[in-house]
Amino acid sequence: MRFHSLLSPAAALFLASLAAAEGDSDVLSLTASTFESSVNPEPLILVEFFAPWCGHCKALAPHYEEAATALKEKNIKVAKVDCVEEPDLCQAQGVQGYPTLKVFRNGTPTEYSGPRKADGIISYMVKQSLPAVSEVTTTNFEEFKKADRVVAVAYLASSTDAPAAEFSALAEKHRDDYLFGISTDKDTIALADVKPPSIVVYRSFDEPATTYPFPAASVKEAELEEWINDLAIPVIDEVNGDNYATYAQSSKPLAYLFLDPSSEKKDAQIAEIRPIASKYKSKVNFVWIDAIKFGDHAKALNVLEAKWPAFVVQDLGKQLKYPLDQAGETNAETVEAWVVKYLDGKLEPALKSAPIPETQDEPVFTLVGKQFDEVVFDDSKDVFLELYATWCGHCKRLKPTWDTLGETYADRKDKITIAKMEAQENDLPPSAPFRVGGFPTIKFKPAGTREFIDYEGDRTLESLLEFVETHAKNNLTKPKVVPAPTDEAPLEGEAKEKKETSKEEGHDEL
Repeated sequence: MRFHSLLSPAAALFLASLAAAEGDSDVLSLTASTFESSVNPEPLILVEFFAPWCGHCKALAPHYEEAATALKEKNIKVAKVDCVEEPDLCQAQGVQGYPTLKVFRNGTPTEYSGPRKADGIISYMVKQSLPAVSEVTTTNFEEFKKADRVVAVAYLASSTDAPAAEFSALAEKHRDDYLFGISTDKDTIALADVKPPSIVVYRSFDEPATTYPFPAASVKEAELEEWINDLAIPVIDEVNGDNYATYAQSSKPLAYLFLDPSSEKKDAQIAEIRPIASKYKSKVNFVWIDAIKFGDHAKALNVLEAKWPAFVVQDLGKQLKYPLDQAGETNAETVEAWVVKYLDGKLEPALKSAPIPETQDEPVFTLVGKQFDEVVFDDSKDVFLELYATWCGHCKRLKPTWDTLGETYADRKDKITIAKMEAQENDLPPSAPFRVGGFPTIKFKPAGTREFIDYEGDRTLESLLEFVETHAKNNLTKPKVVPAPTDEAPLEGEAKEKKETSKEEGHDEL
């Protein structure tokens, strides 16, 4: 099946799915009766737990077939379990969604955390089959340095020389991410044209070989990790679900170039931005993104019009967005000027906000982005804030309880604000010292402070009330109400007088 390498990806996937349909599959089908006997003896095997009706499983199938064929040549088995036919087996394996992929080593499973495309599955499993650090010789030198997108090789005079220990520790930590090799062979070192100790990273993109620029003997694991992680990010690449995590884990802001992939100008537009991406790579990560497929992401980044190309810089840590004004052109000149202004701190983030409500009739204050600082940082009040999403089931279940909480303190609105904000319709301003990581996010800000306390208790009214009473700076004790005097309830003096009168009248009757 080596002819796969000569075909286009689309043709390869078609042939893989056709072979599977005809029963000529390199993916082993396992059942409860064959699972242990097939999986436990294998030093390494990949197993997919799937459901035939699952759309994600169907999309994965041709990639999985192609990967199975390629990995068969490397003596790495690939299998699958139909969870509709084998529900007990899947439950025993802790399967909670489809598809679930697991890597088994002699029957012991670990979660598969690699890509879902054929080349990514192949690369991931090949790395799993190798030791954390592989030996590199003249025999495998050329093949090894091209075996993955990012390959790091340490060239040392001896396997015990520094930084062998630091390099090995990093390799164990990142064996799923990169390929690591070591060579102490003089001929291989000469072939690499380096002087030991040296560390070289080989990439399938950008500069093919980059040598660690400082004395390698004294490098620490953290320094080496930062260097390789930075090299693993191309000058500019397409961002998608498979590689977004790489950018999200970086400390750098992310600059998006939104493009129509069907446009004849797409490649030229990427080429125009590449020199800028290269110039500022040490400070900003650049990507291009399919504007048609990810139009909703453009809206989330406050791109107002479906007009391409469009450019946005995002501070991932603070979740702040800086879209380039679409009224002008998006070209090399305007993009570079925008990046420079961002790096110089001369840009204001574009903050999304729903309109300010005309009235506040509900027991809970409806907060919008435009009012955040005014309402939340009112020093005279304690503020209890729920950040929610309209679609979130947990938020929907919390609403009646949160409304009751608002009603409880409705007569003390001068001391405490119970509020809610739709987090996907309203951006948090830079003044907010926190970001939203899930829904609902519940924060308490005591009066007179800029401190936000996370609420992590259960979502019962009793627990919420206890939390408020514990952390509030204001006195929220409800004042006691003294009943006003009425004819039916005479004051103490009047009652005594009437009682005495009654006695006298009674005596006259006797």
